[in-house]
Amino acid sequence: MSETAAPSEPRPATPELSVVVHGPDLQDRLTGLLDSLAAHPLPGTEVIVAAVGDWAREAAERHTPAFRVVPLPDGAGDAAARTAGAAHASGRWLHFVRAKDGLPPGTPGTLAEHTAGLPDAVDVLLLDHVRSTWRASALPSPDGPLLARAGGAALALDEEPRLLGVTPLLGNRVVRTEFWRAHERRLTTDDEPFAAYAALLLADRAACLPHPAYEDRRLRTASLPPAAAEQHYALVDRYELLLDLARDRPAVRAVLYDVMVGELLRTFVHAGMPDPVAREFFRRASLAALRRRPEDHPHPGGLEGVRRSLLEDGAYTKYRALQAANRTRRTVHAVLSTGRSRAGVRLRDHRYRRALAGPVDPQLAVFSAYWDRGVACNPAAIAAKLGDLAPHIRPVWVVTAANAALLPPGTDHVVPGTRRYREVLARAKYLVNNVNFPNPVVKRPDAVHLQTHHGTPLKRMGLDQMPYPAAARGLDFAALLERVDKWDYSISANSHSTRMWQRAYPSRYRSLDYGYPRNDVYCTAGAAEVRAVRARLGIAPGRRAVLYAPTHRDYEAAWTPRLDLAALAGRLGEETILLVRGHYFYDGADSPLTGLRRTGRLVDVSCYDPVEELCLAADALVTDYSSIMFDYANLDRPIVIHADDWETYRTTRGVYFDLMAEAPGPVARTQEELAEILTTDAWHDERAAEARAGFRRRFCEYDDGRAAERVVRRVFLGEDDASLPPVLPLEERTPAPTPEEAV
Repeated sequence: MSETAAPSEPRPATPELSVVVHGPDLQDRLTGLLDSLAAHPLPGTEVIVAAVGDWAREAAERHTPAFRVVPLPDGAGDAAARTAGAAHASGRWLHFVRAKDGLPPGTPGTLAEHTAGLPDAVDVLLLDHVRSTWRASALPSPDGPLLARAGGAALALDEEPRLLGVTPLLGNRVVRTEFWRAHERRLTTDDEPFAAYAALLLADRAACLPHPAYEDRRLRTASLPPAAAEQHYALVDRYELLLDLARDRPAVRAVLYDVMVGELLRTFVHAGMPDPVAREFFRRASLAALRRRPEDHPHPGGLEGVRRSLLEDGAYTKYRALQAANRTRRTVHAVLSTGRSRAGVRLRDHRYRRALAGPVDPQLAVFSAYWDRGVACNPAAIAAKLGDLAPHIRPVWVVTAANAALLPPGTDHVVPGTRRYREVLARAKYLVNNVNFPNPVVKRPDAVHLQTHHGTPLKRMGLDQMPYPAAARGLDFAALLERVDKWDYSISANSHSTRMWQRAYPSRYRSLDYGYPRNDVYCTAGAAEVRAVRARLGIAPGRRAVLYAPTHRDYEAAWTPRLDLAALAGRLGEETILLVRGHYFYDGADSPLTGLRRTGRLVDVSCYDPVEELCLAADALVTDYSSIMFDYANLDRPIVIHADDWETYRTTRGVYFDLMAEAPGPVARTQEELAEILTTDAWHDERAAEARAGFRRRFCEYDDGRAAERVVRRVFLGEDDASLPPVLPLEERTPAPTPEEAV
């Protein structure tokens, strides 16, 4: 090199460990995993994210350039994602982490340090792990004692074949990169347990780390697609292939055989296969158990030995009889110890059971909103569209006796607890609600349950409320999931909601990314409608109307006004009317607004329905954390956030994003700041418009004025998605005119 040549830049040191995070962002699990990795130092480690689908890619790209992102199309399998990630790895060791799972804090650094001290003969490092479900986190695995007994020395599997009893996850084993690449063709499969077992069988030596270094986050079975018959049969094939790898290793083969028979029996008992599939699975499992049984292999004693004998004999009918006897015994015990639910007895009376035994009425739809409060929200918009597109379907509303008198004239309805209530619930083809029907309501296989929801979630919902005692108070989450499992469809207004519903309500329903039907009016109303609703509210032309709509707070027993409303109205002046709408959780008797009925510039509109008309009438919205902000944003009118207790609300209720950083307009932390915003141009200046534009792009994604039509055509008329009106891009929509434009 010449004396004048610039010295070359030093090459970065080869990392000890490559963490390959792979898969789709199921139920928003990937976000938490990557955030936790980014929050801790990663000495000797590189992170590669093989991101399957747009949601995973978006979550991963928030961590570039610290993490390397390898984008993959939706539908790419686990094997393809692992292969893509491993191809970019430069570490000596590979740790495959599924996007749904987690790593305890500091794990990558611990693994990098530990693998650096392993001899070159070791191909696989086995780890302990913890398990998490929707019910509990960080449950210990059964592997810890087994790993501890094996010790820290490098072992051949033939010396310690019991290591095949370690839970078959790729995440609880770290593999030497050269070893993985040498055997990649055998290990590249979407059957992760096969790859986990095969890695151990192919390794020259393994080492053990009896330290929890992986979190297996188990998804609810009810949230996963049901297994096809071929998937069940493939389980038998898996073990046939694995036993071929252990053909000349007697000790290993004996342990693997026991593992196989145990899993085949568990799958047969618990997988819920239809009878023809179960019979064929049992036949194949029986043949494998006989064909692969090592010579002189002993049967276990007791009931387990009986089960194995029945399997080897191919005695399907006898095995089912044994199961039935055990179920009968457990059922008798449960009835004696728990009795029957009184609510269940009331609803499941003779008439209800009789109606359930009859045919479904294909032209009957039952609607309810806000715990039977009346005709409102998304269900009301869908019912109205039925009249246009499917008039042959009869809507019947479930409404409490107290609210029945407030129904529009001619509304067909039933009151909870009555004879007809039971009959229509039992016979209806369609069940539509923006909350949930009571627990004892039966979801018939040939009925359709449509969950419409009633807002875009800022606050934590469903299972995500569990860590927040104030929000979780009185909730039975197991019963909630039983109700969720009845849903066939879930309506979403934006991809944020779709993702949050998947994590908060994990089940097999299909998301209808069509927009909220109740928000159609914000794109379809004209100047006449805006003038008419303002006239009904007594708002003279030219006067500014500000809608103030705060939300409920779980940490408060009753509504405590956050503002001195009379003082605020005084500051806003003669030309501004303050429309005040309390949350629907508080009825008139509990509301502190009872003394404010029509006092000039201050109007209590808590009982005014529908709320969409109030939004049409308002020049601007003031709210705190209410989901009304997401709906009102469709009008592209000013929104001001009053957040005097944000830290308390975020801590006690939990939120999905930082509203202070991503607000739809200016934020006031005090009443004085709010008054300053509303008495200057800050409420509608250029900065406010920019914030609102970003908010609308994110949360008004599907609300284009034709949501109700899409829902009716898809759910009630059976049209496929390809034939539905496409969602109009945001820039091509024309919101309802502002009050100023309507004049």
